[in-house]
Amino acid sequence: MKKVCTLLLLCVFVLTVAACKSVDETSKEKEAITDAIGYYEGKIDIPNQPLGLEVTLQKKDGELSGTMSIPMQGLSDYPLSTVEQTGENELLFTMKIQNQIISFEGKIDSDQIAGTFKQNNQAFPFQLTKAKKTIDAEGEFLQVETAYGTLSAEVKLPEGKGPYPVLLIIPGSGQTDRDGNTVGMAGKNNSLKLLADGLAEQGIATIRYDKRGVKKNSQAITKEEDMRLEQFVDDAVAFIDKLKTDDRFSRIGIIGHSQGSLVGMLAAQEQDIDAYISLAGLGRSIDQGLYDQLREQLPKKLLKESQDILKSLTERKTVDEVSTELQAVFRPSVQPFLISWMTYEPAAVIADVKAPTLIVQGEHDLQVPAKEADLLYEAAADAELLILEQMNHVLKDAPKDREQNLATYTNPDLPLAKGLLEGIGDFLAQNGFVK
Repeated sequence: MKKVCTLLLLCVFVLTVAACKSVDETSKEKEAITDAIGYYEGKIDIPNQPLGLEVTLQKKDGELSGTMSIPMQGLSDYPLSTVEQTGENELLFTMKIQNQIISFEGKIDSDQIAGTFKQNNQAFPFQLTKAKKTIDAEGEFLQVETAYGTLSAEVKLPEGKGPYPVLLIIPGSGQTDRDGNTVGMAGKNNSLKLLADGLAEQGIATIRYDKRGVKKNSQAITKEEDMRLEQFVDDAVAFIDKLKTDDRFSRIGIIGHSQGSLVGMLAAQEQDIDAYISLAGLGRSIDQGLYDQLREQLPKKLLKESQDILKSLTERKTVDEVSTELQAVFRPSVQPFLISWMTYEPAAVIADVKAPTLIVQGEHDLQVPAKEADLLYEAAADAELLILEQMNHVLKDAPKDREQNLATYTNPDLPLAKGLLEGIGDFLAQNGFVK
């Protein structure tokens, strides 16, 4: 696929202000810049495609330098051409690729750098937040070949001798990696990584993968306007096929989170599997679930526009004119994908899943209310239902308060919700996954 946003292929971070005058001021500035050394994660809020961004600043022999990564574009640790201080709490980063230069203007404030991204007379806000850079030891990966490039999935094996029962973990919507984190979000929750680790302790192997266009699978992407939900289903099916040919594995199951819940249901209809688990999955079609989420956040005018757009999309008609505030959700290039997603009503789909089924939902989920799990449970024959009172959308115990709940989305140190691994383990034991 062509790069999603050529806008960002070359970069100049410009963080400008007035020059310092006094010795004390100069000293304070140098101290602020020294404090800014480190690793940052964030995003550029380009309306048609917010882009995740990673920047590392360092100082060697008194000289500032740095690197930049843009996972969505397959750019990794590309060296910045220059990094220099231009004023109090301000920097100039430059990066040149193919004779192109991009700029960011902003300031350093505590552990954040924020300002305005500029290129070719266009300007968009950007934010970077200092974070801990986790250097993952390169583990074992399975690869499958698809029409849209090679996909890799990380293998997590339990201790002991195989063959092992194995679960394919399918991530949720957006630019989500195999650990359950969203590219560009300042901070991580590591929900799916914690899930894989916890299952391994119970003797269950897992494989999990980055979404197309993300990290290990950054090159396996298509144009956004050509993307369809069925491609994600094909990916899951391909990995199940791969597991069936690997003699290290015995019983095979699927566990899908959020959007991955529906993807997993559809894959389970195409594959003979031994168990299916839905985590925080919708029971209604995405147009209904999305409207409920927007209703909690938008003013009346934008909500009415959203309602009209959703109605048009359910009729398989795209909408050319979309307000700037709604571009992130309804930009024209993503509308064909939304149409393909709206085609499915999960409660109807799960009724055709033949494998033993467990439906898991948290009562403190801000994105998917518990009633969605009830819809799935009522439709799925002989399914089991696990409702966890404190669990939120990223599988952590969290309060109902929205701000405090959302804070868990960027805290990898929090464990999985109490009772989640135990409940999944009991279900799998009942279906022959645990000896």
